Amino acid sequence: MVARVLFRAVIMGPPGSGKGTVSDRIVKHFALQHLSSGDLLRLNIQKKTEVGTLAKAYIEQGQLVPDDVITRLVVQELNNFGEHNWLLDGELYFGIDDLTGEPLIQREDDKPETVTKRLKAYETLTKPVLEYYKNKGVLETFSGTETNKIWPHVYSFLQTKLPDASQA
Repeated sequence: MVARVLFRAVIMGPPGSGKGTVSDRIVKHFALQHLSSGDLLRLNIQKKTEVGTLAKAYIEQGQLVPDDVITRLVVQELNNFGEHNWLLDGELYFGIDDLTGEPLIQREDDKPETVTKRLKAYETLTKPVLEYYKNKGVLETFSGTETNKIWPHVYSFLQTKLPDASQA
């Protein structure tokens, strides 16, 4: 019997870079289980869990939620995926009310200074992670400013790793 190789991937990018859109396309075409840390955070904030309350405090101060807080949520959820291929994205959307769809009022974390601070924090925190995976030979990067221009490259790369489930 041949052991099945599992495909597990993380999509990274700064806030507003289109990770959610690309993730949706990947999930649609390659039938991966999808976990969005942003969705998971929002759910925990909405449910007022201990981790959700802690995360909300960071967000309201315009800070990125620390790795240990995200890790607690994500690891627990990924354990539920078992022997499935999965895609994890670090998307955070807080511009629209999840229940009503109405725009949110400007909060401290929406202001230009705060966004700049979060982007700098993202760069500082992710640089060592990217170096680690680059050194292991498993990092694939895609750069661009428009999802529709990046997507064909992402799709072509993933076709070398997974069958396109949308064509089945």
